[in-house]
Order: sequence, then C-alpha cells, then structure tokens
Amino acid sequence: MRGTERSVVLLSGGMDSATVLAAARRRGPVRALTVHYGQRHARELASARRLARCFGVEAHVVVRLPIGPLLESSLTRPARRLPAGGPGADGGLPSTYVPARNTIFLALALGYAESTASRSIWLGVNAVDYSGYPDCRPEFLRAFRRVARLATREGVEGRPIAIRAPLQRLSKAEIVRRGERLKVPWQWTWSCYAGGRRPCGRCDSCRLRARGFDEAGVVDPLLDG
Repeated sequence: MRGTERSVVLLSGGMDSATVLAAARRRGPVRALTVHYGQRHARELASARRLARCFGVEAHVVVRLPIGPLLESSLTRPARRLPAGGPGADGGLPSTYVPARNTIFLALALGYAESTASRSIWLGVNAVDYSGYPDCRPEFLRAFRRVARLATREGVEGRPIAIRAPLQRLSKAEIVRRGERLKVPWQWTWSCYAGGRRPCGRCDSCRLRARGFDEAGVVDPLLDG
C-alpha cells in the first residue's frame, strides 16, 4: 500500500535516481524533476522519461537550463576527453565534476516542492562509491537542509521541506540490491557519461556501475548480450 507523502524527486535517469524514485513512490505521490543543463550524456533524459512513466508519477517536468557554457567540466565540454575513472591527474576531483550542480538542482527542486505543497525532496547522491564530488557529501546535505529551513516560507513557519538522500551511505552493490527489491527496471536507466548508443565501459560512471552489479551478483541488462 502506498503512503501519502507528496514529494519531488530529482530524476536524472541513472541507476541511483531510479532507485530513489522507486522508494519515494512507495511513500506517496511523486513529481519528478529532470534538468537538461547541457550535459554531453543527454541520452539520460530519455531514460528519465521512461522511468517517470513506469512509476506513474503525477508530473514529470524537464527543465531546460542552458548553463553548460558557464560550468567548466568535461560533461559540459564535448571536446574534452573524459577521464578513464578515478581522480584527476593532480589527485584532485575528476574533470567530470560540474561546479555547484547539486546546489543548483536542489534550489530548483526546493522552489518546485514549496509551490506544489510537496513535503520532501528526494535525490540519489552517494558518499561511498562515488567520484569525490563535494556536493555529494553528508556535510553538503546538512547545510542545504539548513538553507531549506531558512529560505522558504514553509521553513520559517515551522514546516520545513525534508531533504531525503536514502542512498547516501550505501555502496553501489547495496544500491543494486535495494533496487532489485524495489523492482527498478535497470534496462531503462543510463549511467555512461559518453552518451553513445552503448555504455563506453571506461568512464568513471560506467566503472562504478559495473562494480556495483558485479559485487551484488546481478547481471546488468544494459550489458547482457
């Protein structure tokens, strides 16, 4: 039986956001929010649309936010070579880091949630098996929860919108296992940063996904056959 909590889910079309969508849908009605910001792997948008239909969301809003030229990243610069996994050449963040992306996305989701009387925002950030992005860390989410309390009418009136990140402390293998329990259709998800017809198998996102399915003992339908 489904719950009654109305929520907004940030839906990229990847395996993490698909798992979060499935979990949120069990809690109640969902509105999905997808951002087309100029990412080179825009193929994920088609996955987001299919997932939204599969889980019967109330509304699926795709926001076109052409900020890619402002954000220096190999995900917004098709001419730049994608890293083959791991940290950058200097040991820092990989070039796939998109400056302030989750801050921007959460700000949009916060406004949308307040405007639609939604009580929570769900997102699939992860701080265990990830690429080291600073806006995936628990410290970041704690800070944004404070922003949500201070910067909205709902917050100052004592009804803050919850920010839910149920995958934050899970490994990729644990995410796959949870998705299996939630019946996530993995074949409709997309993770590859290259955005070709098939996953490249080399980028950081492909490597993390492959490791997760392998450690969980589950066959990835995108690679099966």
